[in-house]
Amino acid sequence: MGPVIERADCDAPFAAFGLRGLPGTEAFWEAARTPASAPADGGWRTLFLWRGSGAVLDFESWSPPVPLRRWRDTDCWYAEVSMPARLRVTYRFLAEGAAHADPFNPVGAGADRSIAATPDAPPQPHWPALGPDDVPPLPRTRIRWSSDRLGGRRTVRVHPAGGGGPVVLLLDGDDWLYLHPAVTAFDAAVAAGDLPPVTLVFLPAKDREAEFVCRPELWEAVRDELLPLVAGSGVAAEPDRLVVAGQSLGGLSALYAALEFPGLVSGVACQSGSFWWAPGAGDLPDPLGGPAGGVLAERLRRGADLSGVRCAFDVGEHEAAMLPHCEAVEALTERAGAAVRVSRSASDHDRAGWRHALLRDVAWVLG
Repeated sequence: MGPVIERADCDAPFAAFGLRGLPGTEAFWEAARTPASAPADGGWRTLFLWRGSGAVLDFESWSPPVPLRRWRDTDCWYAEVSMPARLRVTYRFLAEGAAHADPFNPVGAGADRSIAATPDAPPQPHWPALGPDDVPPLPRTRIRWSSDRLGGRRTVRVHPAGGGGPVVLLLDGDDWLYLHPAVTAFDAAVAAGDLPPVTLVFLPAKDREAEFVCRPELWEAVRDELLPLVAGSGVAAEPDRLVVAGQSLGGLSALYAALEFPGLVSGVACQSGSFWWAPGAGDLPDPLGGPAGGVLAERLRRGADLSGVRCAFDVGEHEAAMLPHCEAVEALTERAGAAVRVSRSASDHDRAGWRHALLRDVAWVLG
């Protein structure tokens, strides 16, 4: 992370980023569009702006928080941040005890977050640019699921993209409904011919750390309770073909399901799976410091038959500590007989960077 620098006084202190005029003037604010990047040392120097009182720039995973600096005695606060090549990140401003989206950035992630991408980050086709005031479309079909095995009630939404087809179970479903508009993106991908018709099932997590850490109860409940509800919902679906898409701990859980519930899962689309996980690892000073691949690598080494299962793995190219764990599990999954696809995304551990991989990898798994 580069330092935050106050520039020398001049008529256009941010001209290198394409912003003309004196900060704090109405003309300056009317023209302000950020983040804005300029080449620097093989990467990028990126400008973020905030209008008002003091604030902190808070990234989802890639960097520690960055305090903003004030431009002289104006209402202009700013940070110039060094970014590597090929990076897409989620961020927000923390000001006056609340989180805010970037008012100068049209690409949002829910009501209080925004997405920044360096100019060399690859495009993410089919994902619309929704601002913080835009409301993403929600599926019409809702299932009220009261689970005997998991306890409690949750609302599961179901959407037949392209008329419906194989079931794609999206773990952390509320994130894909409210922060990133997966309904719109999947519909667009199907319409463009980049994805076959599918039936999306958005499964919200009540307690990720309890449900996604290699416990059988979740997948017993999916098999015996949720899938019959989907089949009876009136939405066209093929519940005998189940693809599970998960990120982080959700990716861990998706592969666990394929291993421990043969015949249930036909494909896995995993982004940045938390394959470092083993019982007690989360309580260690360095949770990622254990044996490569964690408990799933150990399970795969004991012997597994994943023939007939298709597994697509993706991890952010800036997630250096995750790579050894993911690489170990990727190799062992292929050795167990699965058809495996491996890729790396221009991101850190961030859902904004996983969006394209989600569409692309579900399409490959169904290929």
